[in-house]
Amino acid sequence: MVTGDAAYIKKINRSLIIREIVKEGMISRADLSKATNLTRATISAQVADLLEEGLIIETQLEHYSVGRKPIMLSLNGQAGYALGIDLDYGQISFTLTDLLGCPVSSNIIKVSSVDYTEIFHLLVDQIKKYKANFIDSRYGIVGIVIAIHGLVAKDEVIHYIPKLNWHNIHLKGDLETEFDIPIHLENNANLSSFAERVYVHHETDNLLCATLYSGIGLGMMMNDDFFRGHEGYAGEIGHMIVVPEGKPCNCGNKGCWEKYASESSIFEYLSEKRKINNLTYEHIQKWLDEGDEEVHDLMQQFIFYLSIGLNNMINMYNPDVLVLDSELLRMYPDSLEKISKNLNSSISHYRELMISSIGNKSCVLGACALAIKQFLDVPMLNLSFDFKTNKFENAIM
Repeated sequence: MVTGDAAYIKKINRSLIIREIVKEGMISRADLSKATNLTRATISAQVADLLEEGLIIETQLEHYSVGRKPIMLSLNGQAGYALGIDLDYGQISFTLTDLLGCPVSSNIIKVSSVDYTEIFHLLVDQIKKYKANFIDSRYGIVGIVIAIHGLVAKDEVIHYIPKLNWHNIHLKGDLETEFDIPIHLENNANLSSFAERVYVHHETDNLLCATLYSGIGLGMMMNDDFFRGHEGYAGEIGHMIVVPEGKPCNCGNKGCWEKYASESSIFEYLSEKRKINNLTYEHIQKWLDEGDEEVHDLMQQFIFYLSIGLNNMINMYNPDVLVLDSELLRMYPDSLEKISKNLNSSISHYRELMISSIGNKSCVLGACALAIKQFLDVPMLNLSFDFKTNKFENAIM
């Protein structure tokens, strides 16, 4: 039994109720009482407050065969919106979702500059447009979370972004002087792991998500929370050395994992070898379909080195679920089976290895989900979105 002052207990009960409503999608007061072990009186009082605040809505079931039609409660998705921003080298992606985590609009802006001041003003301009367009909803934009492809300290100061060459940047503080909206910064791989947990793996306590695009990042969810390490820099798994005295890396070491098992390593090699400046996934898909021997050999090598690092990760963290976020793995036939065959150690234990069904939107969707979680003040979210049938619509804001 939870003990403490009345306001604290009320806050905990509210969190339990909101989480259960979001989890179930629609639920009656009676079932809510059973699921949370709260009295019907407590449920009635809390629900009345949430209805008045516009956070939940009531719906009467039309098709109910026995007795009175129950009044169902659900979260009011249009009460507010979450803005996720993926701040990457060369482009900035913006996605807006409602409070149910369903995408409303998505926008990508190409950026040629790495100058902080220029990028900061671009962010400010875009956020102002989103804020103006959704000001009519009850809560407007409830939060903004920005994905950082680099080191973010626990105080949310950007320690280092390699490709932008940013050091000790106070982006969060600078944006907070412009907006009265909660703003948070988080590592991009952490946000990808959060999206996997929130949208797909609802029953998973310990999840790893390795993103393989511009390098290799590792997002770690441990007991429904981020594992950040001492200062917040955990997860830079791409700089684990897999080939002693191997290829030089920008970090200063040689033989780092991401020099052998990231998508960028494949793209760099083929771009240079085949003299194609703007190499695309379509090029690689075409070569795979044509049975290009060199490309197939390169993918086999990619999987070989990828498996070495995955074996190390599994032995270090013993995850429930290990998710790989890579477009090349989605393209390459039987890639998951080929990886699994390389993970044959008798001491390696994990429950499930899979390729992300969310794809490269996981980072920005995780940002939106984190903003929703913080606004609703719940310990964890279980959201639903069909990534196969529902596609993001680009909208220039």
